[in-house]
Amino acid sequence: MEKTTQLYEGKAKKVYATDDPGCCIVSYKDDATAFNGLKKGTILGKGAVNNRVSNHLMRLLEANGVPTHLIEELNDRETLVKRVTIVPLEVIVRNIAAGSLAKRLGLDEGVKMRSPVLEYCYKNDDLGDPMVNDSHILAMGWATRAELDQIAGYALRVNQVLADYLRDAGIELIDFKLEFGKTADGTILLADEISPDTCRFWDSKTHEKLDKDRFRRDLGGVEDAYQEILRRLLGE
Repeated sequence: MEKTTQLYEGKAKKVYATDDPGCCIVSYKDDATAFNGLKKGTILGKGAVNNRVSNHLMRLLEANGVPTHLIEELNDRETLVKRVTIVPLEVIVRNIAAGSLAKRLGLDEGVKMRSPVLEYCYKNDDLGDPMVNDSHILAMGWATRAELDQIAGYALRVNQVLADYLRDAGIELIDFKLEFGKTADGTILLADEISPDTCRFWDSKTHEKLDKDRFRRDLGGVEDAYQEILRRLLGE
């Protein structure tokens, strides 16, 4: 499968068309951003870690009933995926208070939720990805009721599967962001990535942060945290 034209470049990835109209190649970058692009930097090796960790977790999810865009990992930084139209929503699942939820509700980080919290944000950098609810989504036509129900069901299934799997690796799944896409025939698939960029991972015993919060908050040891996730999940 050969790359042709570049279709998109985001904060962490480039997407290329291929000679198959139903497939794309995603190329992961070492660029790092936070606070809707206000903070920028580089995390050496991040692209390779995110590519490999994301594919590893998507294969796990596929085996547990969550369809994804993954076709084949091509190399450390590139993956062949099904071409989708992204639903313009960030789907966030929260198990433990952290980040914006802790700030918004005046909670201490680390407070466990009684049940998973499901949130949606409208994907629009210019607007700061504002939070929206089901009524906004349906009124704006970003998804139908059936599609939104399917997305919510998949998101909660992802949470259940990943939380159980990560617990065995000594990792606590605090919260995470997902994106979904639709194929040409309207099938909803999990797309984007699942990585230390898009998830909060804490060490189960020490509560040490093993994710992009180390970059956001200038905690140091960013590369080491990403490599630790790779080591725990893929044994490297």
